Amino acid sequence: MHTVVPSPKRSRFRRWLRWLLALPFLFAAASVLQVAALRFIDPPFSAFMLERQMEAWGDGDWGFRYVYDWRDLDRIASSLPLSVIAAEDQKFATHRGFDLQAIEKARVNNAKGRRVRGASTLSQQVAKNLFLWQGRSWLRKGIEAWYTVLIEALWSKQRIIEMHVNIAEFGDGVYGAQAAAREFWGRDAADLSAEQSARLAAVLPAPRRYNARDPGPYVQRRANWIQRQVRQLGGKSYLEGLK
Repeated sequence: MHTVVPSPKRSRFRRWLRWLLALPFLFAAASVLQVAALRFIDPPFSAFMLERQMEAWGDGDWGFRYVYDWRDLDRIASSLPLSVIAAEDQKFATHRGFDLQAIEKARVNNAKGRRVRGASTLSQQVAKNLFLWQGRSWLRKGIEAWYTVLIEALWSKQRIIEMHVNIAEFGDGVYGAQAAAREFWGRDAADLSAEQSARLAAVLPAPRRYNARDPGPYVQRRANWIQRQVRQLGGKSYLEGLK
């Protein structure tokens, strides 16, 4: 009986094909383990921090160093996470990672040719800042959505907001509540005032354009609006009720 022996080229092609078919499953498994571990482990850095450092070195700024200092949520003034929720995602406590109404509103707004509006929840922002790169593409949005689902499934809401206020960029190369509090006002994150917290939340759409320490008219107006919204959320009891 004659046995057909596959050619070396065909065998190599099949091995590569098997690896390519396995990659999505390997990525899914690795990302689940990654997110599960970060439920308990505080990250030493984020993808956005590394990207900012590489960007500075690429521009020849060899002395640039980003500033980052993790603080647990109970060591951060409650006014900051409340201000961030009031400014960025007032449905944070009730949605499961995606604000469908905001997404539809943004789609309609953009279809009319108006200025592009985002509809990212805090969970999506954490996924983007912690794991991904800057820019716009369908691949990036797809990976962001996957990480958002994992974050919502594996973390509590308190962990999500704790992560957000620790890795968000509040100024050029200034990441997290403690770094911002020290850099801008020479105090600890636990001692931030309601006004300072509102200013930090107000610059989040563009932290390299706006200044929380010396706010212009836009930041000051937005900070005043945020403080009014915080009062409507219900104060510290709102944070304690997050699950």
